[in-house]
Amino acid sequence: MTYQIVPLPPGLYFVGTPIGTARDITLRALDVLASADVIAAEDTRSLRRLLEIHGVPLAGRRIVAYHDHSGAGARARLLAALADGKSVAYASEAGMPLIADPGFDLSRAAAEAGHMVTAAPGPSAVLTALTLAGLPTDAFFFAGFLPSAAKARRTRLEALRDMPGTLVFYESPKRVADSLADMAQVLGDARPAALCRELTKKFEEVRRVPLGDLAAQLAAQGVKGEIVLLVDRVPPEAASEAEIEKALLTALESHSVKDAADLVSRMHRMPRRPVYQMALKLGGK
Repeated sequence: MTYQIVPLPPGLYFVGTPIGTARDITLRALDVLASADVIAAEDTRSLRRLLEIHGVPLAGRRIVAYHDHSGAGARARLLAALADGKSVAYASEAGMPLIADPGFDLSRAAAEAGHMVTAAPGPSAVLTALTLAGLPTDAFFFAGFLPSAAKARRTRLEALRDMPGTLVFYESPKRVADSLADMAQVLGDARPAALCRELTKKFEEVRRVPLGDLAAQLAAQGVKGEIVLLVDRVPPEAASEAEIEKALLTALESHSVKDAADLVSRMHRMPRRPVYQMALKLGGK
């Protein structure tokens, strides 16, 4: 990897960092980290190590700790640097800042103060897991970490049960078995699900099995590492022929027969061939 020291306009730069493999960082992210007047990080040690791996010198700069326990004081320091016309780069411990990360208050405060806020995008455990899970990606809901208390966790799952998209959760290895048991009970043990572990790392693993089977596997033997859990949306009720025809007629107003059939078959999660045959008949009217 190489980097360039480039002039950065004053503002707040959120920098995406690797979720595992260090070489997943982008060249632009390295440029921003090399060039920013001030660097802040959720975990200063992990960012310092990343800079060392890629040969990015601190050149006298200190890394400001900004995390859940650093309080308003660290945020005030960073906002003061922005007010002085400096460029500030912030990196979370891994992945994109603000995704299950303490950077939100900083982002909002900087924007409200009129400072430029932008991003050097990079890896995301959520999107990587969606890519590998084999579950629908046309709509998804990121629910972060579930509550640790069993009653609160089940209440949260009940609120998410009918969400019309793939559910995505972060979970710790210590709680994953309990969470999966509650998911199987509340969401339904037949729902397709996936467990993605240690993404982009040496021991990357993806298990794609129904939710009940996944819960049984984790009850029998735990796992280690960073975990993303994904659960398919609630199975839709079978649509009637009249409903399919109505959806096709609407789609055909602005789509070709082929595209309308694709759209409606995905919408109702039906085999494409019969929907396409119906679209052909309707399109010829």
